[in-house]
Amino acid sequence: MSKSLQIVVDDIDVQIIRKKIKNLHLRVYPPDGRVRVTAPMYVSDDGIRSAVLDRFGWIRKQQVRLAKLPPVVPCEMVSGESHYYLGESYPLEVIERKGKHEVMLKNNSALLLYVRPGTCVDKRALILSDWYRQEIKTMIPELIQKWEPIIGVQVDDWGIKKMKTRWGTCNIGARRIWLNLELMKKPMACLEYVLVHEMVHLLERYHNKNFKAYMDRFVPDWRLHDETLKREPLLRYV
Repeated sequence: MSKSLQIVVDDIDVQIIRKKIKNLHLRVYPPDGRVRVTAPMYVSDDGIRSAVLDRFGWIRKQQVRLAKLPPVVPCEMVSGESHYYLGESYPLEVIERKGKHEVMLKNNSALLLYVRPGTCVDKRALILSDWYRQEIKTMIPELIQKWEPIIGVQVDDWGIKKMKTRWGTCNIGARRIWLNLELMKKPMACLEYVLVHEMVHLLERYHNKNFKAYMDRFVPDWRLHDETLKREPLLRYV
């Protein structure tokens, strides 16, 4: 059971959620830069204030970055609208027909969305999302198989889901990796970088010098991919 409250730290509103977890997590959320701290039950308010103040400069930097981003564009799911697939922008062609719903990449130049007449916007978006999910699921096993012997770890389980603030997560105890479905809209190199990042957590839990040394060894240009993913918040379309 979690407990939630709100505090102000040097003019920053901070939402606090206490859970039965081991470590404190601080995040800045798009689009307005709101701050949320998820903390273990035993951490005091003063302890949380101290953690926020320690990262005050980073919080302000993230808020400034988010404020400069263009507003979220509502997704209308109509012909001519641009959608991303592996870092490339494709015009959407909506084709109404009887039969099953389907998405196809036409000659690497357009995304074809076949829907039954009268299909609503939400349903169209779900069909495209399901296609992204099917595509990424065909790619991950081969990538894991490639990187396991290189990194020297074994992934016991993996999954795909939409996440608002993370590109990926790793449950070290279960050796399970989750990847964000939105990665299908980013370059393939970014998808692979996030997977390696989470796999490296099976060697090193924290983002410390050891972790960065592993990343430098396995993906020397990982910082470039990290910057690519930081240029926009995770969900630019709703």
